[in-house]
Amino acid sequence: MFEGFEQRQITTSGTTINLVKGGDGPPLLLLHGYPQTHVMWHKIAPRLAEHFTVVAADLRGYGDSGKPHGDPQHLNYAKRAMAQDMVEVMQQLGYESFLLVGHDRGARVSHRLAKDHPQRVRRMALLDIIPTHKMFKVVNKEMATNTYHWFFLIQPYDFPERVIGAAADYFIRSRFERSKDAAQAFPPEAVAEYVRCACEPAAIHAMCEDYRAGASIDLVHDEADFANKVSCPLFLLWSATGYVGRTQDVLGVWREYATDVRGQSLPCGHHLPEEMPDETYTILSGFLKE
Repeated sequence: MFEGFEQRQITTSGTTINLVKGGDGPPLLLLHGYPQTHVMWHKIAPRLAEHFTVVAADLRGYGDSGKPHGDPQHLNYAKRAMAQDMVEVMQQLGYESFLLVGHDRGARVSHRLAKDHPQRVRRMALLDIIPTHKMFKVVNKEMATNTYHWFFLIQPYDFPERVIGAAADYFIRSRFERSKDAAQAFPPEAVAEYVRCACEPAAIHAMCEDYRAGASIDLVHDEADFANKVSCPLFLLWSATGYVGRTQDVLGVWREYATDVRGQSLPCGHHLPEEMPDETYTILSGFLKE
């Protein structure tokens, strides 16, 4: 799915990060969401590589990256630690600054990276999120129903790990095989890769820790530097039919957190690069080339 890309494993101060790298031009880091891997970019990464040096990485805890065990404060999966991984990866590849696109959990890591390391990020696009800090302030029945896994995965170790582990294949596949249209958006080889990576016990634990961190230490960090807005050009792209698009003023929310905000929605579900790859590519490439 990434013909012409080079696969690498890079050791950071906290773990080992798996990635694929290809193309030529300004460096562009792509970060995936839950419960996926860098494979989620397979429809648009080759096209982006015609204009950029694309680095599509697996977040710590996901894909073939390292999976540290959780700690009582969930620091090992704080977005600060996950962002630090990516800064070190790009440094080791020779890039002191870069373009950044993140989807879902990868967008949350990207948000933290842009706050902790503003000099690193030239431009940033975030796909289908509002800030975690805001999400926990707008909890209601619809939010809890549509994003129930936020509240399931944060339950204490090892309750969700055991429940998911009892039918891990079914649990992961259910996110990608919900409709007749799913086969077009998520080809079997992509789903097989998500299942391969997400069903091992260490990965299940890591994903729970990612969400536990989101409901604990990440909020501490977000509160501490709330006034420090993202300063790089920021583009938001979101699903018109998903929870965020239906219920939130996405641009208005992000203007509380960033100084240079623009964006639009697309008429598809949460997985924009897979459901509407042509449109997603065109919009992202146009913004990144500015």
